[in-house]
Amino acid sequence: MKTLFCVLITPVVVLLTSTYALAAIQTKVIEYKQGNTVLEGYLAYDDAIQGKRPGVLVVHEWNGLQDYVKKRTQQLAELGYVAFAADIYGKGIRPKNPKESATQASIYRKDRQLMRARANAGLEVLQKNELTDAKRIAAIGYCFGGGTVLELARSGANIAGVVSFHGNLDTPNPNDAKNIKAKILVLHGANDPLVPQEQVKAFEKEMRQANVDWQLIPYPGAVHAFTNPEVGNDPSKGVAYNAQADKQSWEAMKQFFAKIFKK
Repeated sequence: MKTLFCVLITPVVVLLTSTYALAAIQTKVIEYKQGNTVLEGYLAYDDAIQGKRPGVLVVHEWNGLQDYVKKRTQQLAELGYVAFAADIYGKGIRPKNPKESATQASIYRKDRQLMRARANAGLEVLQKNELTDAKRIAAIGYCFGGGTVLELARSGANIAGVVSFHGNLDTPNPNDAKNIKAKILVLHGANDPLVPQEQVKAFEKEMRQANVDWQLIPYPGAVHAFTNPEVGNDPSKGVAYNAQADKQSWEAMKQFFAKIFKK
């Protein structure tokens, strides 16, 4: 009887192992354009999921589309979304130090229409992907990317929601908030010296006056870039990783997605 049991169960174990081995996060570099500029984004999805699923656009920090945002894109795929990290700067433009990052970021912060155009170009790639449920799309961004996805919302993009992680909240055209169709979630370091209270208050006023469905969650003790372990852990520098705020903000994003993607 014992021998028979082993014979019967072995094929089942093999089958389960094979099925698990076939399920994996797939990633792909995708070249696309905004106008005449060639961009190079990063797609991630779980090939074990059948059919269309909600899509999440991801926008990088000021140092461009590098390892950190790719990791976040993969994490979103692990949650069951098809995730696409947009390239705002252009193919091959990957700053190597803070000076280069500041130079690139300033181009788009000074030209919000160009920033919006680059974000919308990435959104279009995600919308057209065969795995994406185009009626259920959100956008998230980190630091520079957080400000970028807010500008995407202000452009009137037809998406369900936007999440800004320690992003800039200012805009030269606050009246554009009337164009916002998405629900807005801002995850903010309460002690962030790069996004001071004056900027927070101006953003809150902007959202209220435009009757936007929005929420801002401040994390006590957190400063700028609080989700990125690579920035170190010294808050006195103005940028520092905060493990608790990182975990809490990711959970807040997941709860937000559960609400906006609910059929």
